[in-house]
Amino acid sequence: MEQLVACARPVINFFDIVNHGASVAPGAIGVNTPATFFGHLGELFILTHSDPMDPLRDASVSQERQPQAAPPVTFTGRKTLVAAAALVVLIAGALLIRPARTGDDARPPGPSERARAAVGMGAPVAAVDLSALVADREKWVAEHPKDEASWAVLGSAYLEQARRTADPAWYPKAEGALKRSLELRPAEKGNFDAMTGMGTLANARRDFGTGKKWGELVRAQAPKRWTAYPVLVDAYGGLGDYKAAEKAMERLVDMRPGLAAFTKASQVYRDRGWREDAAMSMEHAGGAAKAPAEKAYVLFRLGELAWERGDDAEALKQYEAALRTDPGQAAALGGRARVLAALGRGGEAVRDYRLALGRAAVPALSLELGELLESLGRGDEAKAVYDGLPAQAARSGVNEELLLGRFEADHGDPAAAVRRLTAEWARHKSLPVADALGWALHKTGDDAGALEYAKKATEQGLRLAEFSYHRAVIERGLGDVAGARRHLEEALRTNPRFSPVRAPLAKEALATIGKPPSGGPENMQPTKPWVAPELPKAAKPATKPKPKP
Repeated sequence: MEQLVACARPVINFFDIVNHGASVAPGAIGVNTPATFFGHLGELFILTHSDPMDPLRDASVSQERQPQAAPPVTFTGRKTLVAAAALVVLIAGALLIRPARTGDDARPPGPSERARAAVGMGAPVAAVDLSALVADREKWVAEHPKDEASWAVLGSAYLEQARRTADPAWYPKAEGALKRSLELRPAEKGNFDAMTGMGTLANARRDFGTGKKWGELVRAQAPKRWTAYPVLVDAYGGLGDYKAAEKAMERLVDMRPGLAAFTKASQVYRDRGWREDAAMSMEHAGGAAKAPAEKAYVLFRLGELAWERGDDAEALKQYEAALRTDPGQAAALGGRARVLAALGRGGEAVRDYRLALGRAAVPALSLELGELLESLGRGDEAKAVYDGLPAQAARSGVNEELLLGRFEADHGDPAAAVRRLTAEWARHKSLPVADALGWALHKTGDDAGALEYAKKATEQGLRLAEFSYHRAVIERGLGDVAGARRHLEEALRTNPRFSPVRAPLAKEALATIGKPPSGGPENMQPTKPWVAPELPKAAKPATKPKPKP
């Protein structure tokens, strides 16, 4: 009889609950969870347990003819499977009805997507990602030649290729793609990506006047567009307007703090002579870096800052960390070669310089290699490097007048260096140009004129051992022994191994000058023995008359 009662108890179907809103017995234990099906709010009842059946109790209630409550829902194994299948069908239907969105794709971005994002942020890009982006955009513009945005991206990708490889062939390609974008959508109509790319291209070629024009044009049309400010920081710095560069950097940091902003902040602080601030800003940039190429660039810049302040061990650590992160970075390889030369490991340094030049034929690295070979007594090899340097600089596609002026002053024709650097000073009144022009004038025998430029290079903030050494030699030529001694000590205190050729000369010059004579300046010494002066005697106090008794 008990089994008959149990079997006769009605069971509520799961689909009746969902589709018809059937009620559930109060004794049932379950969870009432709001859910959305196809955009409509319904009620999904998930029942996990019900009261155990009591046949005797049910029979007694039936005999007394009392109203019977709705029985609890009971899931058998088959019904549980059916309910789960129904739920899966509902979810699948919802996903089919709602169209896919970009954020639904959980896959990481591909190489071209990563490179495109980095190029848009002005960040370094890995070689493989950059190649993928170039191939992707070239194929796209071939099929869609009127897509001005893709032409601008392609031009920026070409420019990044030029930066990584130092191959001059990339610069005309970058210019052509950016100009094509501007033809399709002129600057007057707000083609900001192409305009920013043109400014970045001009700065990369060291045409800072043109870079300034493009940056200021973007800023005038869209003052809140942050991409104009990295262009302005580089342009103002190259022109020698360091206060304007600082203002542009501060605006950039306020608008969009991140990798680009912190990198430019470090650059500005370094030019102003604030080493601690420069290092801290670059560490902030490292925290904002995500891709390995970005982290490697930050590590390289930290190595440069450490090298300039004479911390060889720290510089070597940062350069090697950069190479582990991005083995293809030629600049870090050249930096490691510089430190190895300073540590007396000349053979390893020559090897690294040649490897770096094999990856990126940068004329500045060739000049450093030539001077290292000269210091090692390998004059024939150094001469071969020096002989090829002018042609290499001419092929670089970049304004190398500053480098060629320095080269001519030390290893060629100083008069030609003065002419070259005088013209460069008319275009770019930066501290490096002032230092190089002063040194070239000294080499021609014009120490009086040289001192004016040496002062400009050393009194506006930037602290480099090379600059201090140049000023010391110029002051010595003018007979200012005290000034020469002070700046030689400053050069060797800043970086005692700043050059394989000139650092030993600085130590020799300081030893020749010697220490200042003891006793201080001549007018500080008394001519006669000191005699205590006669001081007036103090007057005796007047005595008061005694009162009469």
